[in-house]
Amino acid sequence: MNSEQSIAVVTGAGSGIGRAVALTLTGAGRTVVLVGRRARTLEETAAAAGPGTTVCVPTDVSDPEQVAALFSAVRDRFGRLDLLFNNAGTFGPGATPVEDLAYEDWRTVVDVNLTGAFLCAQAAYRLMKEQDPQGGRIINNGSVSAHAPRPHSIAYTATKHAMTGLTKSLSLDGRPYRIACGQIDIGNAATDMTERMQRGTLQADGRTAVEPVMAADDVARTVLHMAELPLEANVQFATVMATAMPYVGRG
Repeated sequence: MNSEQSIAVVTGAGSGIGRAVALTLTGAGRTVVLVGRRARTLEETAAAAGPGTTVCVPTDVSDPEQVAALFSAVRDRFGRLDLLFNNAGTFGPGATPVEDLAYEDWRTVVDVNLTGAFLCAQAAYRLMKEQDPQGGRIINNGSVSAHAPRPHSIAYTATKHAMTGLTKSLSLDGRPYRIACGQIDIGNAATDMTERMQRGTLQADGRTAVEPVMAADDVARTVLHMAELPLEANVQFATVMATAMPYVGRG
């Protein structure tokens, strides 16, 4: 491996923010391991990135065995890992009131958003701790829901609040090994998950309103900035949001 080569793993890389971040990282000269459940969408991201810049590894991040195989493949092929962007996530079945949320739907959101993030972070942490030179960076996708909920989003909101605790613990425990961990909290990036924002979505006061969105590329540039810092510096938390979205203020 070229000593100047930088290796990144991006989960949820087949679409949306994950694809935008993967393309921005390859554009900055990094080799990116594209992770997601659907091989076809990963291959589309790889085609957009260009030959020789990515590797596709279809993986269900909620499956411990598949995550272990993913990071073993990274170690075997590249010998190290410099960056994990923990991005894979799901909102769940629309805007579902608490009393109507099925247990299976709760578990799906928790398994992907929280357990999946933990499994990937744990495997990355182990690799970063053992490699020479030691260290690396983990960036978690938190969402502004890590601070304030939307109506009828209890599973998603709970996992994103938990992501903040995961970030803080990883940041603390990683200090002795030069493992930096930060979190980016995103509001209304234009992706498939937020398409409903542009059609009208439920507000806290009971109204339905169209909300502004921003380009996923705006998020990707922030992730790149966080990733390019030396390991002696860390963006612990960053919020990137559509300027006029209903997040700050009273309503």
